[in-house]
Amino acid sequence: MYNKTGEDLFEQHPKDDAEAAIGDQYSSVQDEVARARAIQSSLAPLQYMRRVEEWLDKKLGVEVRGIDRIPEEEKKPPSILNSFFLWWSFTMHVGTLPIGVLGPEFGLSLNQSAAAIFVGTLLGSMCTGFCGTLGPKLGLRAVATSRYSFGFHGAKICSVLNVIIGGGFSIVNVVVCGQILSAVSDYTMTISVGIVIISVIAYLVSVFGFAIIHTFEKYSWIVAFILICVLIGQAAPNVSTSVPGGASGLALAGSFLSLLAVCFSSASAWGSIAADYYCNYPGTTSPWKIFFLTLFGLTIPTTFATVVGACLGNAALSVAYPPYNTAYEDHGLGGLIREVFHPLGWSKFSLVMLTFSILGNNIANLYSSGLAMQLLGHYFHAVPRFFWSLIVAIVVAILAIAGKDHLSTIVNNFVSLLGYWTVSFTLILLVEDKWFRRREGYNLSAWDQPNKLPWGVAAVLALLTGYLAGGVTGMAQTWYVGPIARKFGPFGGDVGIYLSAAFTLVTYPPLRTLEKRVSGGK
Repeated sequence: MYNKTGEDLFEQHPKDDAEAAIGDQYSSVQDEVARARAIQSSLAPLQYMRRVEEWLDKKLGVEVRGIDRIPEEEKKPPSILNSFFLWWSFTMHVGTLPIGVLGPEFGLSLNQSAAAIFVGTLLGSMCTGFCGTLGPKLGLRAVATSRYSFGFHGAKICSVLNVIIGGGFSIVNVVVCGQILSAVSDYTMTISVGIVIISVIAYLVSVFGFAIIHTFEKYSWIVAFILICVLIGQAAPNVSTSVPGGASGLALAGSFLSLLAVCFSSASAWGSIAADYYCNYPGTTSPWKIFFLTLFGLTIPTTFATVVGACLGNAALSVAYPPYNTAYEDHGLGGLIREVFHPLGWSKFSLVMLTFSILGNNIANLYSSGLAMQLLGHYFHAVPRFFWSLIVAIVVAILAIAGKDHLSTIVNNFVSLLGYWTVSFTLILLVEDKWFRRREGYNLSAWDQPNKLPWGVAAVLALLTGYLAGGVTGMAQTWYVGPIARKFGPFGGDVGIYLSAAFTLVTYPPLRTLEKRVSGGK
């Protein structure tokens, strides 16, 4: 039986009837939980993990629900305003600043950097805004919603990429924190120690789950916002909008496109986890309300923090104010921030507080990465979320320590690569939701039943086509510049995102139409 959910369903039924329609499928949720429990009972290590999880729930209130769909009657929605302030905590932190510093490093002036930052962030936030609307409609976590286009097995690709996204951003964040804590100690403490400290704290908070995260994220951005305002205030005398960038002609176009691509990728990457934090909202929640609260909640703080990063880069690299330039060259972003804040006592206090501002972002990454790992299959689902989050946290710490001396390279290469798949992911879900399911809706009881889900061949082929035909030919990285990207100056201009989007839109609709015809409508 096919049932529409979200806005379409509630247009057809009164509220009680709609809840009953969804409630009819509750047994499928019980079946999925029972399957996970059966697997846990069959293996001793999983039995032990389950007992630990139950003990944590009893003693500390740790969330034990994993990827299971949340029926309407079990939803516990936070304030709708959380869908606005949530993103402030996710992005209003020092880990966002390195993206802005790339503008001056690419040879852009401050005005050029600000324009690329705003446009790229706005476009990327639109992707995240749409993906978030699927959470209340389906009651599913983000990657689980992709099963209705990628299929049960194809969605595993999205799960893996989702973990890579969360881990990659976490690496950038903990490296910045390591630099900051090292600066606080007058560089007597290594960056590696700071990385371990912040990784441990972020993991411990992420274990508690949805409710604690929503409460934490609602307020944690406030101190960071105040300190970043003070930071730009103290740096302002050495920032200049009149200093020209070092790029011109095609090189300028290439640098602008590359920074825009990084900012787009940074904002759109949240689309693959947005529904994780919206699935407890009722199915009656207006999709437009979710979309615009997410759009503005993500665009405003991300643009602000990234432009502040561009201002710091302008002062240290374009203006080349000697104390800032020396601090940045010798000790990275952490040393630069330490130099900007003054006097020294205030600087160290601010640095410690800014270190904790990054927790909001890493907590979300670890929480969603744990859920994405559970979506890899039934046996992965049987392993508690807290264990998967622990594995991700350990890997993040190890990779961050290994790459701690190459922050700008990590930010440029890693964040740009994200956009090639996130734009295809978003467009596939958008076309599926607004075109192929505009009448038949979603069979909610099939979310974890491979034989009732689409084959996923169309979505996987469209994703690969977008990435290989568009992303590879249009990417501009330090290690590879595609043939189309090479047209934009000596260092290239990243146009992979636009090409990925075009190839995805051209290939997915006909492939999905063919897939539905051959598979009998699935």
